[in-house]
Amino acid sequence: MKYKLLTLFSFLLPFLSNAQEISEMGLDDRIDQAFGSATGWFVEFIFYQIDFGSDIKVYWVLFPLILGATYFTFYFKFINFTGFWKSINIVRGKYDEIDQHESLVGAGDSTPGGDHIETIAVENHEGEVSHFQALTAALSATVGLGNIAGVAIAVSIGGAGATFWMIVAGLLGMASKFVECTLGVKYRDIAEDGTVYGGPMYYLTKGLKSKGLEKLGKVLAVLFAIFVIGGSFGGGNMFQVNQAFQLVENITGGEASFLHGKGWLFGLIMAVLVGIVIIGGIKKIAKVTDKIVPFMVVIYVAASLFVIFANYTMIGDAFLQIFNGAFSPEGIAGGAIGVLVQGFRRAAFSNEAGVGSASIAHSAVKTKYAASEGMVALLEPFIDTVVVCTMTALVLIITGNVTAANAGLNDAQAILLTSGAFESAISWFPYVLTVAVVLFAFSTMISWSYYGFQGWAYLFGRSKKMEYLYKIIFCLFVIVGSAASLGSVIGFSDAMIFAMMVPNMVGLVILAPKVKDELNRYLADIKTNFK
Repeated sequence: MKYKLLTLFSFLLPFLSNAQEISEMGLDDRIDQAFGSATGWFVEFIFYQIDFGSDIKVYWVLFPLILGATYFTFYFKFINFTGFWKSINIVRGKYDEIDQHESLVGAGDSTPGGDHIETIAVENHEGEVSHFQALTAALSATVGLGNIAGVAIAVSIGGAGATFWMIVAGLLGMASKFVECTLGVKYRDIAEDGTVYGGPMYYLTKGLKSKGLEKLGKVLAVLFAIFVIGGSFGGGNMFQVNQAFQLVENITGGEASFLHGKGWLFGLIMAVLVGIVIIGGIKKIAKVTDKIVPFMVVIYVAASLFVIFANYTMIGDAFLQIFNGAFSPEGIAGGAIGVLVQGFRRAAFSNEAGVGSASIAHSAVKTKYAASEGMVALLEPFIDTVVVCTMTALVLIITGNVTAANAGLNDAQAILLTSGAFESAISWFPYVLTVAVVLFAFSTMISWSYYGFQGWAYLFGRSKKMEYLYKIIFCLFVIVGSAASLGSVIGFSDAMIFAMMVPNMVGLVILAPKVKDELNRYLADIKTNFK
């Protein structure tokens, strides 16, 4: 009992020590202060920097991310490049005829994922999704504010050169995404009613057990489940609603807006809307995201292309700034290494390659070839980072906003930087962008609620009581995220995303040979049937 009281006291101490100061603040500031005090220690641990001297400091969590992605690129013989067109053909349905479940009859005691043979009929049910649907479902959680606000944050800190390293991170991340989504399908669980449960929790548990590492697998799976819940509250929730509020407040008058200092009110409205959707379950989530995301992506990409081609004479110079800034940046702390760090950090937050979250969505695909979905998934970082993020960066550079950003812009102003860049070319676009950002935030939040719930269900069971408890907590965090300052929110969001990557990457490296077996089997069948 004594130790429990001491633990409780140590947790409450940061709040008690600042009680007087907090009592004099507004509600939004009090929420931010309390949130920052409660999560600061975790953020500091995840983003501890290793000092290499000469002003070069690197976050330790970037090492498993970069080294892992590079290892997979070489181990799978540059599949992120050699398999690109084959991946497009899979999405187009070119190889669907070899992917029929009926051919599994007589295949043995289990499916490729290790499920019992009796579940084959269940796996063929109508509720499962096609390769294209799985890709768009996962993209709904990644294409969004990371491409708009995240890029602005990267270039405001690291300059134009950060874009180059974001592109590199996206290309390398394609290999990581391939590995984790192949494993997500291979080791998924399918309930009696046909509901699919997949993701790192399951391939860490089942996969490492098959390698004689059962205890390690359980530990890593529990850690990932905890972090994915935190990630759903952070990057998949609070960061999204916070950035949406920034733009809404800005177009309604900034500091003169009736919403100024009332982030909690905006959060309350969003929480109600999110709650209505996620209480309905994954089918309702899919119906909403299917309608919102494609429409908003088309509008955003079209506007980006308009700004870029309206200033086509500056495109060459913009790419020159990106390349020069990547290797010989001026006025950037930590030089080229500092720019690299910002590029990789924001790319990881944007495309989530190596984080493991996307494998949860891809696990529900209708296929008997796990590697086929892995190849589909490798397109995600390319679309998300190499294409969409680069477009945002080019808009910022062409409109001259990178120079202004380096003059001391903080994180809270990053989303406004992108809005201002579009406004300089399309005067009315900030209003459209605000609507797009709110809808992007909304779709990402409801998608991430599904990811977080999968981790929650793994830890606490799949009962309705546990499901509704998670969803209520998730909605409460919508309010907290809208009211807290972006500094606290983005620190926690990034920390949870990178924390997920650590146990996931350990499992991916160990299970890489299993993925290679799946890939070889799939490619051999394609070669046999499509000569």
